[in-house]
Amino acid sequence: METSSSQNGSILWFFRDKGFDDRSINEMFRKCKRLEDVQKEKAFENWAYLSSIGIQERKLPSVVMKCPKILTFGVEERLEPMVQCLKTLAAKPDEVAAAIVKFPYIFSHSVEEKLCPLLAFFEALGIPEKQLGKMILINPRIISYSIELKLIKFVDFLAQLGLSGDGMIGKILVKNPFIMGYSVDNRLQPTVEFLKSVGLTKLDLQRVAVNYPEVLCRDVKKTLEPNFAYLRSCGFHDKQIAILVTGYPPVLIKSIKNSLEPKIKFLVEVMGRRIDDAVNYPEFFRYGLKKTLEFRQRVLTQRNIECSLNEMLSSNQKKFSLRFGLRKELAILLDFKGPFSPNYIPGSIH
Repeated sequence: METSSSQNGSILWFFRDKGFDDRSINEMFRKCKRLEDVQKEKAFENWAYLSSIGIQERKLPSVVMKCPKILTFGVEERLEPMVQCLKTLAAKPDEVAAAIVKFPYIFSHSVEEKLCPLLAFFEALGIPEKQLGKMILINPRIISYSIELKLIKFVDFLAQLGLSGDGMIGKILVKNPFIMGYSVDNRLQPTVEFLKSVGLTKLDLQRVAVNYPEVLCRDVKKTLEPNFAYLRSCGFHDKQIAILVTGYPPVLIKSIKNSLEPKIKFLVEVMGRRIDDAVNYPEFFRYGLKKTLEFRQRVLTQRNIECSLNEMLSSNQKKFSLRFGLRKELAILLDFKGPFSPNYIPGSIH
C-alpha cells in the first residue's frame, strides 16, 4: 500500500481501527497531504469531539471521507470556536451537527476571518439573526462563498431586477438559501433572459424572484425550454404560455412526465375542460393530481355541479367541503376510504 511508511503508520492505525478500507485511506491521503503528520492520538481526539457535539457515529466516516483535513485541526483552536459560533445561530440542538455533516469543510474557514464578516454582510441586507442562522445551517456551504467574488455580484444581480429596497434581497435568500450557489453569468442571468423572452415584465421577474426563487435556479436548456416546448405541443399559444408562467412560474420547472402531462390529460379528458381554463387559472398546475384534483372533481361530478377552476380549487379543503355539501367530519378525515375521501374507490365499500 502506497501510504504504509513509518511517517504515517500511526494515522493508518487509526483509520483501520475506524473501519476504513485501503482505497478510502489512499483517497484521504490524496486529498490531504497533512494527514501524514497527524498522530493517532490527535485523530482520536478530533473524532471524539465530533461525536460529542451530536454527530452520529455511523455518519462520522462519511464526514472524514469528505474532509479528511478535519482530523488535522486543533480542537480548541479551530473546531470548538466554529461550533460555538454556529450554536448561537441554531434554533435546535441538532442543527449544528446536521450542518457539519452536510458540509464538513466548514472547519476550513476561520470564525474571525470568514464567518463574522459573512454574518455582517447578510445583516446589512436586512436578514434578522434568527433567519440568518436558519439560512446558514440549511446551506452551510454559504460560509465558503467569497463576499467580494460571489455574493456582491449576486446581490447586484438582484438589485438590477429592482429588488434592492425593503430588505427584499434578504427575504429571497432566506426563502431559498441555495440560490447563492448558482453562477450569475451561467445560470441566473440566462434564466432571466429566457423568462423575458417568454413575455415576463420586470415586475413579473421580481415576483418570480421573491415568491419562486427556485425557478431562477433551473437550467434553460435542460428544463425551461423543454417545458415551454411541451406546453406548445399541448396547444397553448405563446401568449397563453406567458399568462401561465406569469400566473404560476413553476409551470416551467414541473416534471413533464409526472406533473404537466397527467394534469393536462386529466383537465381535458376527465374534467371535460379546455386548456383555456388553465390559462384563466394558472395555479391549476400547483395542485396535486391525486389528493386534490381527482378528489374535488369526483365531488363535483357526484353532485352534478359545474364551476370554474378558480371556484373549484382556490379554497382550502375544509372550505371546499363545506361549500359543496360534504359532511364536515369526513372532509377532515382525508384518509378515510369513504365516498367523500380522495382515496375512495367506487364500489370498494357499501
